[in-house]
Amino acid sequence: MPSGDKVPMAVRHEDVRMLLSSPASSRNLREPGLPRMVNGTTVEDDPAALINQDPPAHTRYRRIMQGTFTPRQIERWRPRAAAIANELIDAAGREFDVVTGFALPLPARVICEMLGVPMDRYAQFREWTEVFLSTSEANAEARGEGYVSFMAYAGELIAEHRARPGDDLLDLLIAARDEGDRLSEDELTNMVFTLILAGHETTASIIIRGTFRLLSHPEQYADLVGDPDLLEPAVEEILRYEGPGGNGLLRRATADIPLSGGVIQEGVVVLPNPAAANQDPEVYEDPRRFDIRRWSESPPSAHLSFGYGTHYCLGANLARMELQEAFRALTTRLPDLRPQEDPADIPWSSDGLIYRPLRLAVKS
Repeated sequence: MPSGDKVPMAVRHEDVRMLLSSPASSRNLREPGLPRMVNGTTVEDDPAALINQDPPAHTRYRRIMQGTFTPRQIERWRPRAAAIANELIDAAGREFDVVTGFALPLPARVICEMLGVPMDRYAQFREWTEVFLSTSEANAEARGEGYVSFMAYAGELIAEHRARPGDDLLDLLIAARDEGDRLSEDELTNMVFTLILAGHETTASIIIRGTFRLLSHPEQYADLVGDPDLLEPAVEEILRYEGPGGNGLLRRATADIPLSGGVIQEGVVVLPNPAAANQDPEVYEDPRRFDIRRWSESPPSAHLSFGYGTHYCLGANLARMELQEAFRALTTRLPDLRPQEDPADIPWSSDGLIYRPLRLAVKS
């Protein structure tokens, strides 16, 4: 791991699914001495974070929010996501960097509007996010400070919405309840933090990686331009091939867990790797072939880019919608889009929990 710890890693599709769904696979990694992804403070230190909770606490948390992220709720935001994507393309001109001019600002603006976050704070939480997702040892102290500052801002945002309620996503979260039970203050704050963090960086990385992959296969970009019906299957192939953008989250076995390659013994911390599972040749024919028609002709088993089981990504509907509108805008507005440099020469990030091209200069 970036922390220096050594852990077994599961790579087969069936084994990753088993680890993501087994009741003996815990996200509680807070005991002293357990392997960590990185040194210093991380989200894994906070017991109130949804991704760190096991049933029954996790079940209660999800149940309270089950109506907030439904396809129907998310569809309300599709026209605005489409409008933002087109506004960014209007402003980009004939030559621009997909990373800074499109992929990063699109999901950031969407999640800011959904949560009622003023865009003038974007630069600040962008800085917090970059430090927090860094694996560099030099950033260990800054990561802790960034987390505290980020959480403090999330608390301020909640207080502002309580004082002046409206009808955006944060107001829905504040009002969410299940038979009188509602989210605690810590749970609300963590959810805002998670939505801002995952709601822009993770989705942005897939937009960047997906654009990179399409432009590395110009014939498939042209196919998508010529046949808009390929949009949804193309997004699923991008998610399979390029998602989730990192190597997954650690799990601790609370009992022996049998896998195809052996038993993960009780007490062992293991890394189920969804990116590897998405390339399993036993599940996906010729998995290293990028094919936007893969999901429209004879759909294979579901990819694991949004996880599996109880921790399946709560924001999956939102991410899918944003990805669809991002690639719809690119292919309809910029049918002749092409890279300005050889894709093999484009530098990628190397010190973060999420991996993506650092720049993607294009022209149309």
